[in-house]
Amino acid sequence: ANVGDRDLGSVVGDIQKQIAARVDLSGFFVQYGGQFESQQSATRRIALLALVSFLLIFLVLHSHFRDVRIVLQILLNIPLALIGSVVAIWIGDGVLSVATLVGFITLCGIASRNTIMMISHYIHLVKDEGEQFDERMIIRGSLERLVPVLMTAFTAGLALVPLVLAAGEAGKEILYPVAVVILGGLTSATLLDLIVTPVVFWKFGRPALAKALARSSAARKEKESDVDLEAPEPAK
Repeated sequence: ANVGDRDLGSVVGDIQKQIAARVDLSGFFVQYGGQFESQQSATRRIALLALVSFLLIFLVLHSHFRDVRIVLQILLNIPLALIGSVVAIWIGDGVLSVATLVGFITLCGIASRNTIMMISHYIHLVKDEGEQFDERMIIRGSLERLVPVLMTAFTAGLALVPLVLAAGEAGKEILYPVAVVILGGLTSATLLDLIVTPVVFWKFGRPALAKALARSSAARKEKESDVDLEAPEPAK
């Protein structure tokens, strides 16, 4: 049996409910195979890979920023991206497939990029340019990263537009749902990130920034100490 205008999982779910309610299965069992069975297997595998990807993203960010609070602020952009993805799927064909799940995983890394750019610049302004942690620094950092964030998002989104417009074309069955998820998520993540990230960093970023500055100062002092120890003795 083939399905149309709906995703395979929801159709099989309705069939299972009807059979459980209306068919006496005493001594028998029903097995749902074919594409549905393959989809279930692929979904479980993708869920495992998504968990591994999320863990790796967390570890990579933590190895760079060395602070869980900053990492969590960066990962906050992922739910913002999922909002746009869900809306894009709903506006489109409304089908949740394996391809859309792959798009969700890809989106996690893309959505984190803009937040990394902004928070890294906030830290740079305070640590290297002598800015104080205040509203002026937040506004300056956000404005200075506005153009790079918009341009990178616009470039990535522009490359996905032809795939989104190719709905229903042969050979685009996998690329179309992936492009819809990424384009929708990229749109919401970019727009909401420009509002949410500055507010969240202003509200919760001060302790993390102080820790980063203390660590940087300690590293600088240790480096200067090493240089002094290695300096040659003056000639007599």
